[in-house]
Amino acid sequence: MLNPRYKRLEIEWKHFAVGDATCERCGNTGEALKATVEELRHEFAPAGVKINLTETLLDKTRMTESNEIRMNGILIENLLAAGVVSTDCPSCGTLAGESTCCRAIEIDNERFEDIPAEMIKKAAYLALGVSTPSK
Repeated sequence: MLNPRYKRLEIEWKHFAVGDATCERCGNTGEALKATVEELRHEFAPAGVKINLTETLLDKTRMTESNEIRMNGILIENLLAAGVVSTDCPSCGTLAGESTCCRAIEIDNERFEDIPAEMIKKAAYLALGVSTPSK
């Protein structure tokens, strides 16, 4: 059984939205995040860990925060020792009605415009004080 240092994981995911629509990269991150949260809930339930996911919708004035994930208040890029870059996002541009850039993260010279499930899971383990995900 997993023995996390912390018994609560608060996850906040921020993303740009217009009505019910969000951009493609945020949509992909959201799908990966929601699936990973369900997996983590099952994995950590025996250890008594509570996991809460909050989704914060942003307007275009807060675009720099779009596709940001925080775990227990810590940015995912800080948990993963990643860098943050801003890249053109045609999908957001269509929604915003103007050319728009969104945040992406880079690890070991590899850029991730949408955050994959394995990175989300690794960050969650780190936020809970567990060194690495079990296979």
